[in-house]
Amino acid sequence: MPVSEDEPLTAIPDALLLRRFREGDEASYEMLFKRHYDMVYGVLYRLTGTRQDAEDRAQEVFLKLYRYPLRHDQNVAGWLYRVAVNTGYNALRAEQRRAARERIAAREAEPPPRTEEEVTRREATRRVRAALAAIPSRAAKLLILRESGFSYRELADIVGVAPGSVGTLLARAQKAFHKAYQEREGGDHASSN
Repeated sequence: MPVSEDEPLTAIPDALLLRRFREGDEASYEMLFKRHYDMVYGVLYRLTGTRQDAEDRAQEVFLKLYRYPLRHDQNVAGWLYRVAVNTGYNALRAEQRRAARERIAAREAEPPPRTEEEVTRREATRRVRAALAAIPSRAAKLLILRESGFSYRELADIVGVAPGSVGTLLARAQKAFHKAYQEREGGDHASSN
């Protein structure tokens, strides 16, 4: 039974849309895409920091859903956000490796002048991303998703843990992040002396 144009987007559960898509209804896939794109994009934007990278990675996430539709009993939203975080986290790690290679190459060339505020902002952003890449994957994912506005219950579903353990896991993740951030800050000061 194809999706009717008259049916409101929120009236049909994800599981039903997914089942209809697996049965060949492309309109159901489009509805899933429209329903979840903004949140997937938002998570990826927070991770990648650029609009183009977030859009490219969001397309990857939805292409995975299109190619490998989930079983009817899987939580579509949870799966999409989990794949988005994994995709963004992998991009973040790849970016860290690329940036390290570029920093080595840039030491030989003179950098263009920047305002102090821009330099400070970029350096803070670089440290945050480096700290996220340095902590355990699940911790980074929890922090990113929580910063994206997900509730504890949603975090539990996405990461696959009991709802009662999310608070403890978030506290550990924050502690690991702060430690990694401070190490990068200390390392940067030590290397500039």
